[in-house]
Amino acid sequence: MTEFFRLSDLDSAPAALRGAFVAIGNFDGFHRGHQSVLAVLKARAAAAGVPAIVLTFEPHPRDVFAPSPFMYRLTDGDAKARLAEALGLDGIVILNFDRAFSQIEAEDFVSRFLVDALAVTGVIVGADFHFGRQRRGTPAFLKAAGDAQGFSVETLDLMGEGSELISSSRIRAALSEGDVAAANRLLGYHWFVDGCVVKGDQRGRELGYPTANTMTHDGFQLAQGVYAVRARLGDRVFDGVAAYGKPMFNNQRPPFETHLFDFDEDIYGQTITVALIAHIRGQEVFNGLDELIAAMDRDSNKARALIAAARPLGELDRKLGFFG
Repeated sequence: MTEFFRLSDLDSAPAALRGAFVAIGNFDGFHRGHQSVLAVLKARAAAAGVPAIVLTFEPHPRDVFAPSPFMYRLTDGDAKARLAEALGLDGIVILNFDRAFSQIEAEDFVSRFLVDALAVTGVIVGADFHFGRQRRGTPAFLKAAGDAQGFSVETLDLMGEGSELISSSRIRAALSEGDVAAANRLLGYHWFVDGCVVKGDQRGRELGYPTANTMTHDGFQLAQGVYAVRARLGDRVFDGVAAYGKPMFNNQRPPFETHLFDFDEDIYGQTITVALIAHIRGQEVFNGLDELIAAMDRDSNKARALIAAARPLGELDRKLGFFG
């Protein structure tokens, strides 16, 4: 297996990545539309005998120019890197995007990153891709630069696969509505979220359902409710049930709470990655703790059944490690 490279800048790109075919874009979600583009990228790179890499940006440019972060992000930099490696790419470059970066002239972007740093063989972008100050860099601009500098440029549609429209915004909307099945189908894998386990109010433990709590980021818009999940903790995978939202308690920016079945360890400070298998129900308010506990028992039983019936959605889903 060749080494996978994750870079945060291109000031000293490794020699192994020079001459690469590069796909450039935000790629939020690495959904099936993106995957079809990256399959073309891999094919072009293999035919040329060069590496295949993704060049993307963090944070999302829209967040940089908004008064406050508002994008419901499907994948942060860590998730993008995990997905790129699982897809069999040779590397990912995650450039820091800020207002200063946005002022780089389009010509300088091409010469600095694509020519000098990577000596690219070819570039693939989406039809709506823009870069550089005042968004002067367009696919047509890039094509002309490639003709002058000796690299190919291909413009592909990132939004569809066959007759179905696939977009990050459509997936965000599905998750916001609790439609996990639709979101996962459009992604081509079970959507996952991760974070550092923090100490909560210990109420779950008192109710017989201790949870691993992770804080949600600004803009997190997953529908509040209860979910069947699989969770990775290091190299171990656990089944569980997760809840987002606390309608009977303080519900201001609640944590994402995951109860792992048949598990009793102190994991504060560790990173847990949780994949959504299915949506069980929306949030409800119960008449007392006895009703709440009874509902949690029903949720757990349903989660076990849903997880037992779940299967990976494809090779990418299998490589992410939530399924055997």
